[in-house]
Amino acid sequence: MEQSFNAVTDCNTKAVSLLNHFKWSRATQLCLAVFAIIFQLTSCTKQDSVQPSSAKQSISCGSTNAQADLSIPSFKTLQELKQAREATVRYQDINNAFRDGYIDIHVVMENMGYHFENPSLVDSVFDPTHPELLVYNKNADGSFRLVAIEYAVPLDKSADAPKGFTGKQDLWDHNTGFGLWLLHAWVYDFNPDGVFNPTNPRVHVTM
Repeated sequence: MEQSFNAVTDCNTKAVSLLNHFKWSRATQLCLAVFAIIFQLTSCTKQDSVQPSSAKQSISCGSTNAQADLSIPSFKTLQELKQAREATVRYQDINNAFRDGYIDIHVVMENMGYHFENPSLVDSVFDPTHPELLVYNKNADGSFRLVAIEYAVPLDKSADAPKGFTGKQDLWDHNTGFGLWLLHAWVYDFNPDGVFNPTNPRVHVTM
C-alpha cells in the first residue's frame, strides 16, 4: 500500500519522463493511469470547426470551438507520444536538427519558443515520428533546449482538422498566417495546460 501511494505522488513530476521510460511494472501502470487523468483534466479536443488566426496567434483551450474531452486517453495515444519522443530525442542536440534539414524560420513566441522547420517534411501526411517543426528555448548559457515538437499540414479546402494522434485530444490550430494546420506536442517539457495545447505557461522565452 505504501509503495502504491508513493508511486501516485511521484506521477505528476515524472509525467514527461514517463514517455521515455515505459517499464510496465505495476507502479508504472498506476502512474500511467494518473497521467491519463491529468490529460483528461487539462487537455482540449480537436477543433470541430475552423478557427482562423494570425501568424502570431494560436487558439487556446478556452476557445469556443474546443469542447472538453471527457474520455481518458488510450494507451495507444501514449504509445504514439512515446514513439514521437523516441524518434526526436536526437534533436535535443540542435546540431543534429541542422544536419537533418531543420532551419531557423525566425518565429519566436512567448510560452512557445524558437521554431525550426524542415520544409521537406511539410506535406499532407501526418507522421508522429517526423514532426515538421522543432521548438526550442534557450538555457542560461545560450544553448538551445528542445521543449516541444510541432506538426504542420497545409490548409486545404476542407474545414476539418487533419487526423492526428489517436483520440480527440490533439488541438489543431487553423493558422491562415502560415497557411498551415499546426499541432504542438509537449513531450520534452511538461505542460500543465495539456500536452497538445499550443502554448505552455512554464516556457518563458529567453533571448
